[in-house]
Amino acid sequence: MNTQVTEVCSLSSELPTDPQQAPAWLVSALQVPREEGWIDSGGCKVHYFRWGNPENPPLLLMHGFLAHARCFAFIAPFLAEHYHVVAYDLSGMGDSDARESYPDKIRAQEVVDVARGTGLFEHDSKPIVIAHSYGGHVGLNAMERHGELFDGLIICDLMVLRVERLKAHFSKGKPMRSDRSRPNRIYPDYASARARFVLSPPQDVTVEYLNEYMAYHSLKQVDGGWTWKFDISVFDSDFGVTDRIVKQAEAIVAAPGRKAIVYGQDSKLFDDDSADYLRERGATDIPIIGIPGARHHLMLDEPIALVSTLRSIVAQWHVSNQFAR
Repeated sequence: MNTQVTEVCSLSSELPTDPQQAPAWLVSALQVPREEGWIDSGGCKVHYFRWGNPENPPLLLMHGFLAHARCFAFIAPFLAEHYHVVAYDLSGMGDSDARESYPDKIRAQEVVDVARGTGLFEHDSKPIVIAHSYGGHVGLNAMERHGELFDGLIICDLMVLRVERLKAHFSKGKPMRSDRSRPNRIYPDYASARARFVLSPPQDVTVEYLNEYMAYHSLKQVDGGWTWKFDISVFDSDFGVTDRIVKQAEAIVAAPGRKAIVYGQDSKLFDDDSADYLRERGATDIPIIGIPGARHHLMLDEPIALVSTLRSIVAQWHVSNQFAR
């Protein structure tokens, strides 16, 4: 494991603009000491951040499609007060290396490799996985294949819609790009690249500075200018609109282990009707918690509410573990 210990982040390199423009709580969170490093997963270098005391119960955080671990860089420090927390860049995204392809089996093994490589399996308590959007799909596969290694999965706003709503959703826009022959565009300067950054699905955010933060860390400087950090190879995966997304509710119900759902009540991908649909499909024993006013990108809309919700679920699970012993 290649590890670089950072006592406190350099705000000048971590924040896209003058730190004085950032919310005070964000600056405070980013100054919580963290470790940065890479682990090997099947010959692929996977980038991670780690916070907190390894003697505390472990949490593993996973971001959504085309995103990166910094989705949780301002959430994890609040969880690290009582937990050992790791967030990582899924391979092909962020600062992790790319693979030739990303079948579910490889993605699930990567979850295990990151947990093992960062010491999360060394605690008496098994890691709890917290995963946003596409990360929830990866988390479900990890539970299906390696569920005995984990204590539960908290899914944050993974797309679950009734079939007719799915059809309507995908009929409104362009299909997701999948042509690997087209490399990511290189923009002449950061401003040009930043102007092309949009959230998917498109939405405003409550904490605008966090949108700037996400855009800043979604780009990298290369010869000739700036381009996206994700590799186009990530479009080669087992995750397809007509198959996995249609069966998402069933996959959640069938996955082994303890599960919980957290969603934005104004999300376009999982809303109150999605919660009803999921219960109709059999999720009667799964807590499903909506955050008022939040959309799909919960951490950008209501970061503190998301922290409080996650803390509550994790604490309750650990209390129930103690009663079960």
